[in-house]
Amino acid sequence: MQDESYNASEPGQDSPEATEPQETENVRELSAIPSVEVISRAAVMLMSAAAERLGLADDDPDASPLRDLDEARRLITALAGLVTASGEYLGLHAAPLRDGLQSLQKAFREASAVPDAPGQGPGEKYTGPVY
Repeated sequence: MQDESYNASEPGQDSPEATEPQETENVRELSAIPSVEVISRAAVMLMSAAAERLGLADDDPDASPLRDLDEARRLITALAGLVTASGEYLGLHAAPLRDGLQSLQKAFREASAVPDAPGQGPGEKYTGPVY
């Protein structure tokens, strides 16, 4: 008598080929995603990462283990460049992204022990001074 308990499923049922169509149905081709959506998603990812690096995800940002102002500066500057360069294409999405960017710039200024001079903060070379 041969033991085939290791092969409990029907042939092909658990094979990668059998699950592939389900997985591809949930994935959109990059070419099918409008540029505004790609830019907006990238901006939201940069915003979220910058907020975490500022410690804003924690109850006490000053004591956050994730706080890293050097990393936050880089993320905010990248966000400023993206939002400024793509502003004309964003339409209705531009204003909320600019507001979020400005909020992060202000939060960075507040978090800094020695605030940058106006116009020298993260991303301000793209957006102008933030007070």
